[in-house]
Amino acid sequence: MHQYRLGADLLENSSAEKQLGLLVDGKLSMSQQFVPVAKKANGTLGCIRKSSASRLREVILPLYSALVRPHLECCVQLWAPQYKRDMELLEEVQQGTTKMIKELEHISYEKG
Repeated sequence: MHQYRLGADLLENSSAEKQLGLLVDGKLSMSQQFVPVAKKANGTLGCIRKSSASRLREVILPLYSALVRPHLECCVQLWAPQYKRDMELLEEVQQGTTKMIKELEHISYEKG
C-alpha cells in the first residue's frame, strides 16, 4: 500500500501506483488499467451513437477509428493480458461497435 501525505496529513492509501501513465500494483499487474480505458471508450462510443443519425459503415468506422480506437490502443502494450476478463472488457467495446453498424448488427460477434 502506498500512502500519500500533504505535510502531516494522510491523504489516501493506494494499492496501485501510476507509472508512465499506467496503473501498476504491487504484483506488477496492470489489470486496473483496463477498466478505466473500457469505460472511456464505451462513453465515447455512446456519444457517437447518440449524435450520429446514420448507422452506415462509411460513417461509423471513421468515427470509431478517430475517437474510440485511440483509447483502446493505449492498452496495446497490455494485449497479452494475464486474465481473460481484461481482454473481454476491451472486446465488449468492439462488440458494441459492430452492433451499431447497420450492415453488421445481425451478425454475431465471435470472441477469439
